[in-house]
Amino acid sequence: MPRIIAGHAGGLKLQSVPGDATRPTTDRTREALFSWLASRGWLEDTAVVDLFAGSGALGGEAASRGARRVLLVERDRRAAAVCRRNADAVNQRIGRPVVGVSAGDVDRVLDSPAGSGPWDLVLADPPYPLTGAALTGTLERIGTVLAPEGLLVLERSSRSAEPDWPAGLELLEARHYGETTLYFCLRLPAAPAGSAAEGPGQPL
Repeated sequence: MPRIIAGHAGGLKLQSVPGDATRPTTDRTREALFSWLASRGWLEDTAVVDLFAGSGALGGEAASRGARRVLLVERDRRAAAVCRRNADAVNQRIGRPVVGVSAGDVDRVLDSPAGSGPWDLVLADPPYPLTGAALTGTLERIGTVLAPEGLLVLERSSRSAEPDWPAGLELLEARHYGETTLYFCLRLPAAPAGSAAEGPGQPL
């Protein structure tokens, strides 16, 4: 049974998703992830979206550690129901409605007003079979909802090839935890207007 590791809701036990439709992030990986985020100021007073949320443990952890707003996005019906129950438990422990849930396909939710952001931090754990052009398309869509200089954390199998990062996302580092690799990517700020046209020898 997952639990909130630290923060205002630290120690709170969360419900698990029955069956094998989701792949929970291990406690070791989750603890390492949130130590990385907390030490770099990515949690306090931030807007966070947890994509392919499963039980919502990652988003709940972010809320417990000071995120201003958290959205859990999950397509699987049973998992979305667990997300709602866990969101209610975290909100009750924190004392305010920080965590919300959107049930549905990730791409569709990100196109909707609820998911369009901008988000300071995106946590994404897509199914491992999602690869190639389909994964790149999802990463491109994530890039459109990230705030300038916002952070994407992507969880993948350590056996998988590194994704093809779309323009606008810069890989900061990759960290390996057994069978899991976490990729930390920054959304680059938009280039100033006109800068692309100004090259060497261009009149100012």
